[in-house]
Amino acid sequence: MGPRHRRTALAAAAAMLTVSAVAGCGALDKALDCVQTAEAISDSVGNLQQAISDAGDDPLKIDDALRGIDNELDNLNDTTDNADLSKAVDQLSDGVDNVRTAVKDGDNSPDLTPITDAATEIGKICTP
Repeated sequence: MGPRHRRTALAAAAAMLTVSAVAGCGALDKALDCVQTAEAISDSVGNLQQAISDAGDDPLKIDDALRGIDNELDNLNDTTDNADLSKAVDQLSDGVDNVRTAVKDGDNSPDLTPITDAATEIGKICTP
């Protein structure tokens, strides 16, 4: 192989590595976003559990905690195209809606199991 062909082959290989690295970084960024958002959802679910426990002291904390989960779900929806993750996000969103309705209807201790189960699933899916 002559020097010209070698340079062309090296340039093509370098271009392929650059494209692979850029694509890999995009996937890595997406995975990191997923992990960070899953952690934030976990924190928000913990805040919700605490707000439910303290509902007698400050019932507005429940709404704040639910809003926090909604915000994190929006962030997660913006950063993923994973079908399993989308399903878990939908389940968590449904659970949030159910808790919101239960609290609005006067239930001071709504069932958080669907929320905690979906949040756990999101954590599993987002774990690298």
